[in-house]
Amino acid sequence: MRLLLIGAPGAGKGTQAELLAERFGIAHISSGDLLRQHVMDQTSLGQIAKKYVDNGDLVPDGVVMDMLRKPVVAAAESGGYVLDGFPRTVEQAEASFAVAQPLGVEVQAAVHLDVPREELVRRLLARRRGSDDTEAVIENRLQVYLDKTVPLLEYYAGREWMFSVNGAQAAEAVHEGIVARLMKLDGFAARSPREVSPAGD
Repeated sequence: MRLLLIGAPGAGKGTQAELLAERFGIAHISSGDLLRQHVMDQTSLGQIAKKYVDNGDLVPDGVVMDMLRKPVVAAAESGGYVLDGFPRTVEQAEASFAVAQPLGVEVQAAVHLDVPREELVRRLLARRRGSDDTEAVIENRLQVYLDKTVPLLEYYAGREWMFSVNGAQAAEAVHEGIVARLMKLDGFAARSPREVSPAGD
């Protein structure tokens, strides 16, 4: 099972990814966590990424893909993954598909966590990590999401299986809603891909 979570900052992607990973025994891969670890470790990739993160801007595609390649391939080989935070643009999705598809590790389904903007701002202000997370930086992050990431919804709707859930609900309700939808995809969540019957069987 290879899942992608799409949602604005504060939508609860990390929480839902952890719940799904535990439920189905797959790996939770967070581009944000990987980025923060590289920044903390002051790797060359981390140093490049830091100046973008500090401004609330998107880290260049090549940097993120370099960080994700090994974890994604390893997870796919051991049962699957739930990917949180990447791709964030249509261009990233196209580039990552070109790399992942020949390896058989591309995304199978995309889940959109839909949360009203005012609730996102409230959550982000409540959890801000430091003085850098000002209201202006938060607003910029949300605008970047609207401009760059929302077009992904149309991209995935035309390719992989995609659906939206109300991400403003309690975390457990959101999780159960996601699972219920996944179970409707020809045994997608219940059986391994090689056990799923051919279409029309």
